[in-house]
Amino acid sequence: MANRPFILGCHGPTLNEWERAFFAEAGPYGFILFKRNCETPDQVAALIGDLLESVGRPDAPVLVDQEGGRVQRLGPPHWRAMPAAARFGELAADDAEAGREAVALNARLLGDELAACGFTADCAPVLDLSYPETHEAIGDRAFGSDPALVADLGRAVCDGLSAAGVLPIVKHMPGHGRATVDSHHELPRVSAGLAELEASDFAPFRALADVPWAMTAHIIFEAVDAERPATVSPRMIEEVIRGFIGFDGVIVSDDLSMKALSGSPSERAQASLAAGCDLVLHCNGKPEEMTELAEGVGDMSAMSTERLARAAAKVPAAAARLGADERADLQARLDALLARAPGVPGAPGA
Repeated sequence: MANRPFILGCHGPTLNEWERAFFAEAGPYGFILFKRNCETPDQVAALIGDLLESVGRPDAPVLVDQEGGRVQRLGPPHWRAMPAAARFGELAADDAEAGREAVALNARLLGDELAACGFTADCAPVLDLSYPETHEAIGDRAFGSDPALVADLGRAVCDGLSAAGVLPIVKHMPGHGRATVDSHHELPRVSAGLAELEASDFAPFRALADVPWAMTAHIIFEAVDAERPATVSPRMIEEVIRGFIGFDGVIVSDDLSMKALSGSPSERAQASLAAGCDLVLHCNGKPEEMTELAEGVGDMSAMSTERLARAAAKVPAAAARLGADERADLQARLDALLARAPGVPGAPGA
């Protein structure tokens, strides 16, 4: 079957026979893995190989949320434990050049780990701003509250991942920082005015509007659309994301399984695609939900096919893997920079 506009998860560390048959018939555009799917490097590489074989497309994208801090789908003992974004933001606020270098080094090492397993895209960087009221669902996943600093560090993440041959996916467009509830469980509403949003939350995304892919936020911005969250709002996508922000790349929804959205999996997918998303993301791996979604969603639109082709031209080429000595050198440089972050024992001014 032709590529279709959804990216799916799977249940465990190996594919079962139902999943193999379903993916072959449903034709998802790509896949996303979570901690439940990732045990060892060899196991992850084998699972990714099986996923690609199931759809008969060795170039199908395979995504992961690997940010650092609380959001690491691949962790010790087989992969590095990475600091949260806020740690880098603290360093950058004290020394912009050091912060930028640390972020780029971390992203280069991160990208190398992902590429070695077969991942082709990382759902990072987070470009959301941090506010006093920001819900802990974002919390230290944000670099900070200064739009320029967030944009600068976000660019460094993109550059580091790209150098490793991994596609960055900025999120959560047009901004999740003002949400005071967790969109995994509730629908957040933001009441800030449009001019304020344009000068703050939207600004980092506008600065990185050239990145090939972006992920939406399941949040209502009352100044733009008081009825529908961004993911399913034609006005938000046309006027803000495509308009003010100027993003012309691939828009993928945040996870349709999240409770901020209403309706069945099929209805959520249809509403997201009708609003202007190019792809929808369904992550929980539940067979009944994936089946319903696939039955209710048609083929990829011509416009989305065109955007995906344009984005593919920007996707970084696969890079040579770092050698052990190179990795050790980059990690030592990163550790030295992070030791200078304010508040870290032994750091200047701590």
